[in-house]
Amino acid sequence: MSQKLSDMPNLDNELFVAPTASQFASVATSTHAPRFLLLYGSLRERSYSRLLTMEAARLLDAMGGDVRVFDPSGLPLPDDALDTHPKVQELRALAAWAEGMVWTSPERHGAMTGIMKAQIDWIPLSIGAVRPTQGKTLAVMEVSGGSQSFNAVNQLRVLGRWMRMITIPNQSSVAKAFLEFDESGRMKPSAYYDRVVDVMEELVKFTLLTRDVAPFLVDRYSERKESAAELSKRVNQPNI
Repeated sequence: MSQKLSDMPNLDNELFVAPTASQFASVATSTHAPRFLLLYGSLRERSYSRLLTMEAARLLDAMGGDVRVFDPSGLPLPDDALDTHPKVQELRALAAWAEGMVWTSPERHGAMTGIMKAQIDWIPLSIGAVRPTQGKTLAVMEVSGGSQSFNAVNQLRVLGRWMRMITIPNQSSVAKAFLEFDESGRMKPSAYYDRVVDVMEELVKFTLLTRDVAPFLVDRYSERKESAAELSKRVNQPNI
């Protein structure tokens, strides 16, 4: 190789930062309970995605989390109302408040439900200079009426990546969900339930591990470069 590896003329050396372990050393540790927002994707009276979500909420609460569950009833379709709609404002405020999320959808026609997607679509990638989901943790779960499937959780993972979230490795897919809950809506003991415990435990761990260093984890060279260009343009523009 004739050229040196350090010869990188395309880099802006003032904005290029090599990550080092020492950059984590000065990060303060939060002492408040980790904050979780839970979304589910069905409005049925006996909604198994809601029942599974409530089991997750109980587990997160038992693990010391501060938990909020959003009720999607009354949320308008994306672009069918202004973002000043009360339900949209409620959802966005919770998304900004949360440090981690749980998304639980039924699988309908081989995919997540429109109700699930509508909630995610109402959470923008950015509101002004604030990115409501970037660097936050995410756990994904689904319920199915038939045999076990992973279509919905796979789609939710794609959306989590698109929303720049840290989606944890573990996930839950509950097959024949109508058999897994008792008359009072509580989940029966099973391997499915044990997996939900695993997922919530992992979510709490990842949230505690990453919430304070999230600004460092999502700090990007391309965005620093873009911001520097915008600042230069604003500062150097002629007086009007």
